[in-house]
Amino acid sequence: MSKVLRHLPELEGDEQVEVARLLNKLSDDQAEHFARIYRSRRRDPLHILVLAAVGFVGAAGLQRLYMEEIGLGLVYLFTGGLCLIGTVYDLIKYRDLALRYNRDQAMEIAETVRSVYDDED
Repeated sequence: MSKVLRHLPELEGDEQVEVARLLNKLSDDQAEHFARIYRSRRRDPLHILVLAAVGFVGAAGLQRLYMEEIGLGLVYLFTGGLCLIGTVYDLIKYRDLALRYNRDQAMEIAETVRSVYDDED
């Protein structure tokens, strides 16, 4: 847990636990590299909440586009958030959506960092 607190102190809750699990398998140099990339690719749950709320005003699906779910984002956009049902779901589950996206990004970044450092050896 100390690596995550040192490199990514802004993380909280389940996200902090997930990232700590990955960082424990990395050296300090790898963890620093991971943290720089993760900060740039991480999605803030509050941004997802705000973008989902914008769906009620007429631009449904922006939260899905923000999370790089292009197909579903376009479906939401053209169907009014699936008649607002999908938008309401996203408003309720915005933290889970962010956690899922960030977890997938973290696993991808950790694997990339490991492979880059393994290639240098």
